[in-house]
Amino acid sequence: MAEQAVPATAREWHLAARPQGWPVSTDFALVEAPVRTPGPGEILVRNTHLSVDPYMRGRMNDVKSYVPPFQLGAAMDGGAVGYVVASEAEGFAPGDAVLHGLGWREYATLDAKHAVKVDPDAAPLSAYLGVLGMPGLTAYAGLLAVGALKEGDKVFVSGAAGAVGSLVGQIARLKGASLVVGSAGSAEKVAKLVDEYGFDAAFNYKDAPVAEQLAKAAPEGIDLYFDNVGGDHLEAAIGALGVHGRAVLCGAIAQYNETTAPAAPRNLAMAIGKRLRLEGMLVRDHAALQPQFVTEVAGWLKSGELRTEETVVDGFENAAEAFIDLLRGVNTGKMVVRLGG
Repeated sequence: MAEQAVPATAREWHLAARPQGWPVSTDFALVEAPVRTPGPGEILVRNTHLSVDPYMRGRMNDVKSYVPPFQLGAAMDGGAVGYVVASEAEGFAPGDAVLHGLGWREYATLDAKHAVKVDPDAAPLSAYLGVLGMPGLTAYAGLLAVGALKEGDKVFVSGAAGAVGSLVGQIARLKGASLVVGSAGSAEKVAKLVDEYGFDAAFNYKDAPVAEQLAKAAPEGIDLYFDNVGGDHLEAAIGALGVHGRAVLCGAIAQYNETTAPAAPRNLAMAIGKRLRLEGMLVRDHAALQPQFVTEVAGWLKSGELRTEETVVDGFENAAEAFIDLLRGVNTGKMVVRLGG
């Protein structure tokens, strides 16, 4: 690809206000900003796909966490893929496809050390934001390294139709789990979990209390819980876990937008008698697993043993709405915003 003309300005999304509870469209601002020419060691990337992820909600609060909060009046960031249009960095040339962390903008100028070349012929570029990217590694490392899945384990996954949960359930099945149960928020998602992703059972958490539905789906209890939701799901899992059961605490989307303390779990004391292990996880702690993860997951994709789905929102101007829809559970699988090109 020949070096392209670069516009003087391009659009980026800023955080305009810190959300109080659920984010609304006025918390975001679409801003025209100068496109900076790359300096030594830098590249300029035209983004083609952006990632919106649940963890971004936490970064909208002005609180200390494992990653700094988004700043008001400044461009947000997140996973993105695109093509290099100008390079002042050795090893990167115009036309190279790259994965990087400066999403929420049409063009990104960044230190090439923070970009990774990806192969658009091996997989669609958007796959590097999902099944072959951060959500995929989260599922793989969380289930196998943190959760220490063993053959024969009975596994429960919340948020099971999302980017991470849908992979957790399938990987558990591929690795020999004896029972895989998932929860989701619609009849359509529940059907997809069983019919397409191979879950043994699934239920709509809106239909009846989670603990009641989990007891029916896993009458002998569970050995491992992968938590993307928190709240009543975590409470139900603590009740269903057997002695020496494990819970991987990956996300708590049920409480991201709450303004009061969560009501559940109220049965945490059960963790003592059952000798449960509840362990939080951050995907960045598991970078060493990346080569093994890509090799194994790419193999499953090629053989058709692993299925993946994306919810694609077209248009950069719709990125904030896509993020809000993600929090409301509109998506199945990975939610990505396609800029085109």
